[in-house]
Amino acid sequence: MNNFAHKKQQLYLVLSGIFLVNALLAEIIGVKIFSADKLMGLPGNLTAGVLIWPVVFVTTDIINEYFGKAGVLRISYLTVVLILFAFGVIYLTTKLPPADFWLDVNKTDNLGRPFNIDFAYQSIFRQGLGIITGSIVAFAVGQVLDATIFTALRQATGGRYIWLRATGSTLISQLVDSFVVLYVAFYVFGNWSFDQVISVANTNYWYKFAAAILLTPVLYLAHFLIDKYLGQEETAELQEEAVENVSV
Repeated sequence: MNNFAHKKQQLYLVLSGIFLVNALLAEIIGVKIFSADKLMGLPGNLTAGVLIWPVVFVTTDIINEYFGKAGVLRISYLTVVLILFAFGVIYLTTKLPPADFWLDVNKTDNLGRPFNIDFAYQSIFRQGLGIITGSIVAFAVGQVLDATIFTALRQATGGRYIWLRATGSTLISQLVDSFVVLYVAFYVFGNWSFDQVISVANTNYWYKFAAAILLTPVLYLAHFLIDKYLGQEETAELQEEAVENVSV
């Protein structure tokens, strides 16, 4: 394997690792809804998962930039499989009979109030099963949409305006993702009203909108560092392959 092929393989491996870990973390922590008002003084509520979804957005665009739509969908499909595996394992752990001493040493909280740790464990992680159903649907649709729009904008602009294809693809794909995941997870499988879904989804989307704009410099920095790592000629060659390889 020549040096460029090795660097190309290493780059895809690192980007895929960042993508996969953050996507999985976002799914797991997404069961918590926090107050944007209490944290930042902004109106509305957000799912905890939105805190790290911007990392997934940026990584998606970087992978698309250098490895094309095929590269994005390859890691997206693998991520879906691994998320399903992770939640399958988590679900099985909720079915394990709790040890008596574990229940006993955790039978009260810090204020001395009665507390059932096994019930809490099941409540948190089984709530995630509804989220995973919605997320898998939203994630799959969102990633395909993001990769397709990114590729179309790159072809339309002749490879110029990185910010346009990155931000444009994210804003459109996340409009779908933000509403679908909450509707399926908390309305179809949960106990939210439709108005609650709309309210939180709206706040989530505008947070992602702002994050996509604010993270544009990060995208350019990553572009600069990767170009330096691969080399100018090799980078041009890799990006040309990404543009040509748009069908999967």
